Amino acid sequence: MATATRTARRPATGPKELLYTWEGKDKTGKMIRGEMRAAGEKVVQATMRRQGVMVTKVKKQKLSRGSRIGDKDIALFTRQLATMMRSGVPLLQAFDIAMKGSGNPTLARMLNEIRNDVETGTNLSNAFRKYPVYFDALYCNLVEAGEQAGILDSLLDRLANYKEKILAIKSKIKSALFYPLAVVVVAAIVISVMMLFVIPEFKNVFASFGADLPAPTLVVVGMSDFFVEYWYLMFGIVIGTVMIISYLYKRSPKMQILVDRAVLQLPVIGDVVRKATIARWTRTLSTMFAAGVPLVEALDSVGGASGNYIYLMATKQIQTEVSTGTSLTVSMQNAKVFPTMAVQMVSIGEESGQLDSMLGKVAEFYEREVDDAVAGLSQLLEPLIMVFLGTVIGGLVVAMYLPIFKLGAVV
Repeated sequence: MATATRTARRPATGPKELLYTWEGKDKTGKMIRGEMRAAGEKVVQATMRRQGVMVTKVKKQKLSRGSRIGDKDIALFTRQLATMMRSGVPLLQAFDIAMKGSGNPTLARMLNEIRNDVETGTNLSNAFRKYPVYFDALYCNLVEAGEQAGILDSLLDRLANYKEKILAIKSKIKSALFYPLAVVVVAAIVISVMMLFVIPEFKNVFASFGADLPAPTLVVVGMSDFFVEYWYLMFGIVIGTVMIISYLYKRSPKMQILVDRAVLQLPVIGDVVRKATIARWTRTLSTMFAAGVPLVEALDSVGGASGNYIYLMATKQIQTEVSTGTSLTVSMQNAKVFPTMAVQMVSIGEESGQLDSMLGKVAEFYEREVDDAVAGLSQLLEPLIMVFLGTVIGGLVVAMYLPIFKLGAVV
């Protein structure tokens, strides 16, 4: 049974439209099916009748609003589209295959809208630009360059490689930071439970001893009393601080600079973040430049792709200097955020006319450095975390048992 997807254009105004699936027979009697957004079942039947389809079944679809489109979804779609176009699959058919193979209904609906735009004559790059949250300027510019040069399959393949490498770097950074953050959170929860519920019980037992408590125990009991009395204030301060910093980070360039600079200066972790940022920066510029995008225009997308506000501001400075005739090498030196090795490799690339290739080599070098740094970070953090937990949790336990030891000695 053949399958087709025909969708009417959504009107600018009018009744709320829902998603319907339909089945029917075309003019040759072949069974076909598809999806359509419309104000009701009668609209679906009337629209398909005008297209020569005799509809036999219409069913309203329940829209899943919980699923969201992530970076992995976009990377996988880009790889699928690149592979199918390289294999000679027509663009619209490639979208149909991607929609049917998608396990994310939200992504499938978005791809359906993009497919409909392309079917009605919109350029693929312009169709993508309607969804800037998922397809950024870099993505759309590369697709547009591929359309203009007639090498869309090749550019999509570059985009897929780029998305996969950037996604791998982000995943490694998250894995490097998740373990220590998770341990700190668990330790904070355990300490809070002990302070609020466990130590007060010990305090009641100690009150019946009628003896002076050791200094460590008095300190811990005093901390517990403070927790019990002001727990709402402490939790409010912690949660409020996190929310305020998050709010200011999204809206204040000064806060973004402060936080990103602080992250880069953290011991061990800052080095991993710096290497990952440089890898993303050089990988993005290499991909854009290799696609034929002019250097000054390519730098528009590079700063934001780096993921760090310090490098975003440095990229804007580099772009300004390059636009006035300064070489990329000198501009990167003036920014003072790139290591000597990266600057020298870029210099060699400019002199030899192989800038995209040298930028790619720099990206590969720092991607390997991130791999090694993450592995080393995991090995370093494990003993440090054990010492931290042993000191904090063990210290609390020992402080609570000291009076019991003293009582045993007296008896």
